[in-house]
Amino acid sequence: MIIYGASGHGKVICDIIKCNSSQEKIVFVDDAQKGNYFYNHPVFLTKDYDMHQDQLIIAIGNNLIRRKVASRYINFGQAIHPTAVLSKTVSLSPGTVIMANVSCNADTQIGEHVILNTSCSIDHDCEIHDFAHISPNVSLAGNVKVGTGSHIGIGATVIQGIKIGNFATIGAGTVVINDIPDGATAVGIPAKIIKFNK
Repeated sequence: MIIYGASGHGKVICDIIKCNSSQEKIVFVDDAQKGNYFYNHPVFLTKDYDMHQDQLIIAIGNNLIRRKVASRYINFGQAIHPTAVLSKTVSLSPGTVIMANVSCNADTQIGEHVILNTSCSIDHDCEIHDFAHISPNVSLAGNVKVGTGSHIGIGATVIQGIKIGNFATIGAGTVVINDIPDGATAVGIPAKIIKFNK
């Protein structure tokens, strides 16, 4: 498995892969090489490594950068921690990373290169679109839609049936009780929009 990004996020993904298979060969690649080894695994400059010889997981938390990197490659793996609890009816797409203690319930759809971070809870019939990041301890009630590239901050809560637009940002600890439009940043209890991103 190739992990793109020699960073803290990459360490977590590496641990997930090793939890699932202690025999899995893991290599890090990075645009700025940080030595010959990272987290006890070889690390190479991206331009010097054949990125097509194995499946790739992008270990970059920034949703826009992750999307940009993904546009250059085609063979993506997944990393799902063995403590995650996923309904058999959850739909998972390539590039998805699911951290420890995630709960994901019936008929939820997870797009490409989504991050479901530690201990987040995704209830039934949710839609998490490509390149979204659901931070640790976020709670999404049923039928929530999270748009492409959106980031839900640590500990946020979203009530049932809410739609969060594309490339929106929900601040840490925010409680979302109304739909959030594309590009909006919302914070507080209840959520209030404080700005729009281009």
